[in-house]
Amino acid sequence: MRYSWSFVLRRFGQLLLVVWAAATLNFFIPKLTPRNPLREKLLAEATRSGYIAPGFEEMVQAYETKFGLDRPLWQQYLTYLGDVVRGDLGYSIANYPKTVWELILEGLPWTIGLLLTTTLLAFLIGSLLGALMAWPKASHWFRYILPSLLIFGAIPAYVIALTLIYFVAFRWKLVPLGGGYSIGSTPSLTMSFILDVLHHSILPALALVLAGAGGWAIGMRGMMVTVQGEDYMTFAEAKGLKEWRLFLKYGVRNALLPQVTSLALALSFIVSGSVLVELVMGYPGLGTLLARSINQLDYFMIYGIVFVIVVAIAVTMFIMDMIYPLLDPRISYERH
Repeated sequence: MRYSWSFVLRRFGQLLLVVWAAATLNFFIPKLTPRNPLREKLLAEATRSGYIAPGFEEMVQAYETKFGLDRPLWQQYLTYLGDVVRGDLGYSIANYPKTVWELILEGLPWTIGLLLTTTLLAFLIGSLLGALMAWPKASHWFRYILPSLLIFGAIPAYVIALTLIYFVAFRWKLVPLGGGYSIGSTPSLTMSFILDVLHHSILPALALVLAGAGGWAIGMRGMMVTVQGEDYMTFAEAKGLKEWRLFLKYGVRNALLPQVTSLALALSFIVSGSVLVELVMGYPGLGTLLARSINQLDYFMIYGIVFVIVVAIAVTMFIMDMIYPLLDPRISYERH
């Protein structure tokens, strides 16, 4: 073991502290707005029917009591922390009587399926291309890839998505314009539905990979240039090692460490990393759910999604701290 138990406990304590601080900010920031989400929701429903009942205010107060919004702020905060510890994120105000966890679990598979796949693909493709662009003995054709990667890396993913929608979906009609699956289809674990979902995910996945691969490639290229000047690379070349081993074992492995840290952060942000892309493509993921909840001022839904994001980031960084010594033998957390 390359780290002591005291280090593990200290890092775990920092993890709990980060989660508590983020959960506290997550609770108080939405409270700064003067808007009343329950009143707006009930008023919108009443306006839709064209008639506001005489007991409207009493109904608002009854719902505020049910959701605990009529209590002092410190009581709401303590209740919120207690519920979070138990894993109870409450009910969605805008989608009552559905719970926050039900809505999160409905959108989570879509976001993970799209974002996890595209993030890993962009990381692998970008890192490999970046390493080859900086490797002196690689084909000179790889050097011409850099300008195009710089262009795509500088364009936001939602702009690329809009461009692809116009040309690939609207003009050429190769893929659907948006959505997660065809209208009228029933979600199920059948081959036809899975193929339908994959067909609809081509466009948003392509936009995310094109937007992300450039950043990974540029970062990897810079690290490979730095690694080539190190003493261990000169020593490995003097030993006469094979080119592929020199490239993979000595060059890519050492240049990949900063990339892995960035990958951990990117993976922890997959819950919210494609909010605009999901909105543009009409994709039924957590990004669309978060944007809709913010628009409707659905307190408990915002709490739940942001809390999931915070926990994902904190846990991912904790795991990265634990596996860093396995990736690089030079790193050790042992007590001397």
